[in-house]
Amino acid sequence: MTFRGMLTVDRIGATDAVYAKKSSPWGKPLIMISKVRTRVRPAGSLTLAALLLSGCATLPASGPTAHDITKSARTSANSIGFKIVPVDAAIVAEVQREDAKLAAQPTAFVGLRDEDSNDLIGAGDQLQISIFEVGVALFGQGQSFDPSARAQTIPSIGVARDGTITLPYAGRLAVAGRTPAEVEKMIENGLRQLSQRPQAIVTLKESIHNSVIILGEVRRPGRYPLTLGKERLVDAVAFAGGTPNSAEDTIVRVTRGNRIVEERLGRLRAGDPGDFQLIPGDRIEFLKRPRTFLILGASGKVSQVPFETGDVSLAEAVARAGGPADATADPSAIFLFRYDQLAGAEPQPIVYRLNMMNPTSYFLAQHFLVRDKDVLYIGNAAANQPSKLIAVINQLFSPFVTARVLTQ
Repeated sequence: MTFRGMLTVDRIGATDAVYAKKSSPWGKPLIMISKVRTRVRPAGSLTLAALLLSGCATLPASGPTAHDITKSARTSANSIGFKIVPVDAAIVAEVQREDAKLAAQPTAFVGLRDEDSNDLIGAGDQLQISIFEVGVALFGQGQSFDPSARAQTIPSIGVARDGTITLPYAGRLAVAGRTPAEVEKMIENGLRQLSQRPQAIVTLKESIHNSVIILGEVRRPGRYPLTLGKERLVDAVAFAGGTPNSAEDTIVRVTRGNRIVEERLGRLRAGDPGDFQLIPGDRIEFLKRPRTFLILGASGKVSQVPFETGDVSLAEAVARAGGPADATADPSAIFLFRYDQLAGAEPQPIVYRLNMMNPTSYFLAQHFLVRDKDVLYIGNAAANQPSKLIAVINQLFSPFVTARVLTQ
C-alpha cells in the first residue's frame, strides 16, 4: 500500500489483519492504519498432540484395560470365542451348582477293580515248610520206626525266578500263582508213596511278590506286604505314615500293570468306591502338586499363589493379590479367566468380571470359588497412559534441561 504524508507503519506480517480508517478532524485527510495480530496455532503443535495420543497406545503396560478386553471379545481377535460374564447373583448360583457337580463326581480310582489274590505265592518269596510224618521218617534223624508223629521244619526255601521250588523226595514243584494251602497238597501228594501219612504246613515267611511299593512324598516309603485283611488305599497311606503336605495339594498316582491313574488325596474317603483294594504289584506314588492360581495385571504383586487351604473364594484371591493398586488399577475391572461348563454345555473359555466399585460384589465374591489354574487379572486404569507418557517425556528431556542450566 502507498500512503502520502508522514506515516509510521509497523511491520505487517502475512497473518496480520489490517484495516484503514479515513478521517479529517482538522480538515486534512488522515489515514489511520491499525494492525490486529491474529494468533495462529502452529502446525507443529497439532502434530505433537497427535503423537501424544498415538504414543499412549505404545507405552509399556502390565496388561489391557477393561475397554481393550471387551473390545477384543467383539472382534476377530477373539479366535477362541471367549465370553465376558459379569459376576452377579444368578451367575454365582450357577457356578456353585457346577462346583457341587464336580465335587460329586466319582474319583478316578473307581475303575480299579478289587481282587481276592493277596495270598498267592510268587517269584522271590521265602517259604517255611514243616512236614509231619508217622513211622519211618524221610526227614528224621534216624530210620527206626516210631509210631508217634514227628515234625521236621525246613526253615527257608526261596521261590526261583521260574516260580518253582525244589524239595527233597518231592522234587521240583511249580508254586508260583498258588496259595500256601495248594502247595501243601502238592507236597503231600509228592511224598505219599514214600512216607506214611505225610502232612505239610507251608507259611509265607517273606513275601516279595505279594506286596506293594509306596514312594514319594510320604514319611516312610518302602515295600509293604499284603495280608488276607485285604488292605485298601487308605491303609497304604497309614503304612507310610501319611504325607507331610496337605491332602488337597497331594496327588496319588497308582500304577497297576500298564495303567496309571491319578487323583488328589483330598478327594479320598475311607469306604468310598474310590478306596480300592490293593493287589500285589501296585505302585503308589505320592506327589506334591499344589493347586495354584495366577495373579496378573495392576495388582500389588504378580505371582503364582498356592491355595494352601481347602477352598479359596474370589474375595480371598483378590486379597492375596494385594488388591487393586491405587495408582494403576481399575477396581471395576477385576477379571477371572477359566474354562468353565455352564448350562450343560461343553467347557468354554469364560471371563468373569467383578466390579469392586459396586458394594454388592463384595458379598458375591465370598461365594464365588476359585479353581486350580484360574487366572486372576486386575485391569489397568485407562487414565494411566497419559501420565505415563508425560513421565517418559520428562525423562527424555530432563538431561537437556539440566545441561542447559549448567552451561548458563
